[in-house]
Amino acid sequence: MPCPKLRFTVLAAVFAAAFPAYAAKGPKPAAKVEAPAAKVEITLAHQLGKVGEDNLNKLVERFNAGQKGAEIKLVRLAAGEKVAVLNLVRRQQVIEYIANKASFKPLFEVMKEAKEPFKPELVSADLKAGATDEKGRLFALPVAYSTPVLFYNKNAFRKAGLDPEKPPKTWRETQQAADKLQDAGQSCPYTTSWPTWVHIDNVSALSGERIASPKGELAFNGLPQVKHIAMLATWHKAKFFRDFGRANEADQHFLKGECAMITTDSWAHTEFREAQGVELGVAPLPHHDDVYGGRQHTLADGASLWIGGGYKAPEYKAAARFVAYLLSPEVQVELARTYGQLPLTQAARTALRGKVLRDRDQTLDIAYASLKGEGATHPLRISGVDPVRIILDEELEAVWADVKPAKAALDTAVTRGNAVLAAKPALKKALPF
Repeated sequence: MPCPKLRFTVLAAVFAAAFPAYAAKGPKPAAKVEAPAAKVEITLAHQLGKVGEDNLNKLVERFNAGQKGAEIKLVRLAAGEKVAVLNLVRRQQVIEYIANKASFKPLFEVMKEAKEPFKPELVSADLKAGATDEKGRLFALPVAYSTPVLFYNKNAFRKAGLDPEKPPKTWRETQQAADKLQDAGQSCPYTTSWPTWVHIDNVSALSGERIASPKGELAFNGLPQVKHIAMLATWHKAKFFRDFGRANEADQHFLKGECAMITTDSWAHTEFREAQGVELGVAPLPHHDDVYGGRQHTLADGASLWIGGGYKAPEYKAAARFVAYLLSPEVQVELARTYGQLPLTQAARTALRGKVLRDRDQTLDIAYASLKGEGATHPLRISGVDPVRIILDEELEAVWADVKPAKAALDTAVTRGNAVLAAKPALKKALPF
């Protein structure tokens, strides 16, 4: 039996004779295969309810499907935890975030460093409240802004003998309509969501009334505000007005056809147009026609997108791509039609107009007309200062319950609110007085 060593030598000689070139150079090293780049995963923190979370998730999934190297994952925003890369901030939380700006990276810096197309000057000036720094640069993205309007049920108006094409323009006309609606058997002629946002922030703006003094003290207890809250208290006693809560609980009562009129955010039309038994009508927020200077304008506010600090460049690049995606006209149109927020750019508004006319929905046009190009003025909003909003909601509820008169309740709310701010100097310093 031949020796193994001899057998290997013979085989090597045969191989070399058959493949001389290979034998001379030796085996060619295998080509280096580069590992695919790791996908960058970033988080988007939020505090939305079930429906809102589902809607946001659909939007994020479409974004993820179009990306090769980036993916967004939704998480719940939890108090005390490090801020996420992307943070969806509700109107009620904005001042707290402004007070803690050091924890966030300015949007304009993120977009510039990521070299993503970004033209902040194209974002409507109406929709920048609470989203800019002291130099007017976009610190955050105002993704879901709206303004209060009056929705009404045309069917209920017809039943009460009211012209369904002539909604009330003033609060006096609203009272007259409520009276006729009640006579026609309507148990809830008028209701409201977001009492502080609608009846303090926006009614004050419509009346040209300040909600703070030039010295930086809360002052939403002036004569126009007292008269307005006293009027609502009278309506509540007469059962013209029903209160259902501090947030948007009243929306569901209008949606079910229980209430004939409601003042709430303009975005609610996306839900109301599907209401059973409701032929939807929309009009500007009513105003008081006896105030100096006449009708002024409403305010725009809502959820904004903030970018957390302390992350790496690839993560910010992914965040910047998502912002660019949100600002595209196609996505802006979808957000406006599906979720009701005001389009951020003129290009999106133009693209939306044809679809809105086809839908026969005037809400967004009425909302923009109500702003009069001044929707970001009066930057202090009591509804955005959560500790003060809670106090004011408590005092308003005392008025509805006939426990306190309007003036005493508003005076108390101002005193309590100023005391809270005095105890929180960082929060007060952040307020845009």
